[in-house]
Amino acid sequence: MLLDPDRQAPVATPGQEQELLQEVAEAIGALMEFWGFKRVMGRLWTLLYLRDEALTAAELCEELAISTGAASMTLAELEHWGVVRRSRRPGDRREYFEAETDIWRMVSRVLRERELVQVERALEVFERARTQLRQKVPPGEHARVEMVNERIGRLADLARLGRGLISAIVSQGKVDLAPLVRFATARRR
Repeated sequence: MLLDPDRQAPVATPGQEQELLQEVAEAIGALMEFWGFKRVMGRLWTLLYLRDEALTAAELCEELAISTGAASMTLAELEHWGVVRRSRRPGDRREYFEAETDIWRMVSRVLRERELVQVERALEVFERARTQLRQKVPPGEHARVEMVNERIGRLADLARLGRGLISAIVSQGKVDLAPLVRFATARRR
């Protein structure tokens, strides 16, 4: 490490800085993988985000040690999610890529287009199952079917709570925790 002459504090050398940026990219990649995305998506976006400059696909391949095919597929997926933009420079035939820097915009889009969609699908299944169970109760099975229906109802309540929380986060950027408290309190009864 070098010393910053103004503060006498250690300063990372270019090689050390590159290693640190790679560590950050790996950490974001691991988070993305945990959330169900490909690790390389997080690494690639992070590299662009931290660079704050548009890079070509070839530069990204070199920096991340990935193939052109992997870069192409990853960039297409990142573009789909709206977290990477493609651009051109006058007089240059190459395409350049830059990161979306509004992290809230990225997170809210994923919540709206992925998590909220899954919650809605689950709610549809729960409601359909409850309706059909009520219609087809075998003789002598009323109590058991009612118990199953009640439990599916609890799952539906949880899904509606999740939908409300996600919707509030996406639309308002804040959450009213009162429904969560009511749900947790009702669970104890």
